[in-house]
Amino acid sequence: MALKDLSLSLQFARFREVARHRAALPRHRVARWIRHALAADGEITVRIVDAEEGQQLNREFRGKDYATNVLTFDYAQSPVVMADLVLCAPVVAREAKEQRKTLAAHYAHLLVHGTLHAQGWDHETGAAEAEAMEAREIEILAGLGIKNPY
Repeated sequence: MALKDLSLSLQFARFREVARHRAALPRHRVARWIRHALAADGEITVRIVDAEEGQQLNREFRGKDYATNVLTFDYAQSPVVMADLVLCAPVVAREAKEQRKTLAAHYAHLLVHGTLHAQGWDHETGAAEAEAMEAREIEILAGLGIKNPY
């Protein structure tokens, strides 16, 4: 399977442990993880934020007053996938530790997850959709050499 083209913007907000997160997210890896999840060419911005910005965005756009691991803002799914993926570094780090995963492996999972959302996949519409999305994530991550995140 030929990988799709990707125009990637990778951004890091300023926060205390940004160096640790930059080290876990070299541009070539982020691009590889996203490209494996794309069914069409993509233009995607990935922004790594602190808890304050993550909470503000989640509150403003989802009506939930807490920082979450990944937010997907999709603008187009065809012919090019256009989206912003916002990942909250402290939440991702905490979850990786709790789940006994490396920070990079958890970021890979969340980037694949967010990229699928940007293409219309949704795990909140029903059990069958959730199972299908999880199965697709597991398949993509296995192809990247990353263990089943569930």
